[in-house]
Amino acid sequence: MASAGSILLELAEEFETERLIIRSPQWGDGKGMNSAIRESIEELRPWMPWAQHIPTIDESEEKARVARLKFLERSDLRLHVYHKETGEFIGGSGLQRIDWESRKFEIGYWIRTSQSGKGFMTEAVEGITNFAIGQLSANRIEIRCDDTNIRSARVAERLGFTLEGILRKEKCDVEGMLRNTMVFSKVRGYEF
Repeated sequence: MASAGSILLELAEEFETERLIIRSPQWGDGKGMNSAIRESIEELRPWMPWAQHIPTIDESEEKARVARLKFLERSDLRLHVYHKETGEFIGGSGLQRIDWESRKFEIGYWIRTSQSGKGFMTEAVEGITNFAIGQLSANRIEIRCDDTNIRSARVAERLGFTLEGILRKEKCDVEGMLRNTMVFSKVRGYEF
C-alpha cells in the first residue's frame, strides 16, 4: 500500500545496466511479456502462482496495465527487463511488499528460459538494488524464495545478500503444500 506522500515521489521510469534496460511497465508491454511467459511456463510453474496457466496476450496486457497503475501510485514497483541490444523482453522483477515508512522493499524476479544462465538476472537485481538504495533511500532490501529454489537463492548469494534465516512451513507452494522460505537481506549500515 502506498503511504501518504509516496505518490509524490519522483522516480526514474527507466535505468540501464551494462547489458540491460530496466523500466516501469507501459501500455503495450503485454505482447513481449506474454512471449516470455509462454516460452518459460514450465520453469515458472513450480515457483510462481501466476504461472499455472498460459495467459492470453490480452491477459498479459491487462497485467502490464495494472502494474503500470500500481507503479504510478507507488504501491508496487514492478519493473520489466529488456536486453539492451535486441530489445527483447527477458524477464520481470521489481520492488514489492513496500513499507514506505521504514523504507523496506522486497525484490522478486523471473527470467525468460532462453536467457537463463547468462547472468542477466543477477545484473538486473544488482541494478534494482542500486536503484532502491540511490533513488528510494532503502534501509532494508529483501529477497525471499522457496528453500528448494536454488537458482533464485544463488542470485541473492552472488550479490552479497545475507541469509537471515529460513521460515519453516511458512507458506503454501503452488500445489498447496507447506514450504520453507529463505529470507535474504541487505541492510543500510551493514551491507551498504
